[in-house]
Amino acid sequence: MNFELKTLSLAAAAKLSTDTLIVLISNQFKAGKDPLSVLIDKAIKAKDLTCKAGQSLNVYALSGVSAPKVIILGLGDAQAVDVKAAISSAATALKSANTTKAVILFAETPSAQTLKAAMLALADATYVYSTTKSKPVTRRLAQVHWGVADANIALKHSFSSTVAMVQGIEFAKEWANRPANHATPTMLGKAAQALAKTSGMSCEVLGPKEVAKLGMGSFMSVAKGSAEPLRFIVLKYQGAPKSVAPTVLVGKGITFDTGGISIKPAPEMDEMKFDMGGAASVLGVFKSLSLLKPALNVIGLIPACENMPDGLAVKPGDVVTSMSGQTIEILNTDAEGRLILCDALTYAERFKPKVVIDIATLTGACVIALGALRSGMFATEDSLAEALQHAGQEAMDLCWRLPLDDDYADALKSNFADVANVGGRAGGAITAAKFLHRFAQKYPWAHLDIAGTAWKGGAAKGGTGRPVGLLLQYLLSQQSSPQTKSRSKAGAA
Repeated sequence: MNFELKTLSLAAAAKLSTDTLIVLISNQFKAGKDPLSVLIDKAIKAKDLTCKAGQSLNVYALSGVSAPKVIILGLGDAQAVDVKAAISSAATALKSANTTKAVILFAETPSAQTLKAAMLALADATYVYSTTKSKPVTRRLAQVHWGVADANIALKHSFSSTVAMVQGIEFAKEWANRPANHATPTMLGKAAQALAKTSGMSCEVLGPKEVAKLGMGSFMSVAKGSAEPLRFIVLKYQGAPKSVAPTVLVGKGITFDTGGISIKPAPEMDEMKFDMGGAASVLGVFKSLSLLKPALNVIGLIPACENMPDGLAVKPGDVVTSMSGQTIEILNTDAEGRLILCDALTYAERFKPKVVIDIATLTGACVIALGALRSGMFATEDSLAEALQHAGQEAMDLCWRLPLDDDYADALKSNFADVANVGGRAGGAITAAKFLHRFAQKYPWAHLDIAGTAWKGGAAKGGTGRPVGLLLQYLLSQQSSPQTKSRSKAGAA
């Protein structure tokens, strides 16, 4: 979908040739003398329309307006949540009308956040997946002009960053939505290599021999039961001098998760193709970086493999040695994400990173705790947690900080290894984070558990592209406000 930002008044918008003209009005609306203003003013006085968020009025063949269809849409106070709901409802009308070109006009100059909210909501509501369909269905809405009375610098900046964010989110959705046989570890590696053809990027894809040489015994143990060879993907974006420490993003890339020997129940197991949502989000962020080219250095690490239950598969009770040298007793082979991430976190040390953030569809316990609204967030630095929380609010990709108290690690004690890969049911999202924390001691670290937010089930089944928005917003904020390491280590939030 092609987005363009235009400086438009209500009078100028009335003259534009387009399939549908959508006029967004907030509680601050003041009518002028142009045809659209006159219509809106009359409709409000007749109580056929209010500025309440989501309320709309459809008008056809309006005198003085070129567009055959006009939708007047209320935004209320133009808060992000109201804008998202209103635009989503309008998108449904656009799809049913088979609109290919639309002009969406803000009657009052929006804030940068309001514009971002509207763009993200429209893109999400009109997204279409078609890769593995015999007769691909394309997105009908191909071109949208966003009209504002004053296209100031702040709006232009928000617009360009949001266009790139949308492309990154949709890239992540594409790879998350692909069936496992169309998104193997090898295919993910090739997708990363294709991204790296952009100026300022490079990519290295390591196979089983290279990973064995690195001593990634924990990662290798998960891949043993699959005929698909593992891949360890190292993406690099350099937009700043080499002397600037990079931010490292680590994405869990389990391209399909049967649970291994601790096999999952059959119902909804097909959704385990989404278990590489963390990897997809890293790819999505790099897609956005390739478009924006910010003054940052970013490393993307993706350990990718399948978790399958054949005769070579790792067994409950097996002990493996991680790249860090720590031994791990695998009590449950369905707690495999942490086993591949821990070696990637150790590998991240070589970059002397400013910050490391891992992203993983890690625990059902996080879904129980937070549902599908917020991703679980853990951080070792208060300043990092605050920056991620703020970025999530700005990008409408919310997270919530959970504790990292040392006492939670007691559940991971083992009689036969340095650590067990699972504790009990209680606090499962936290004990999983504490497991990873053992391998992230040499840098500021955050962990995002996206098990509840990476995809939707039911009739709306599909990847959400989260948390690409949060991560990109965080990275861009670091250009002007480099993170200062907090002296306060994390306890409960």
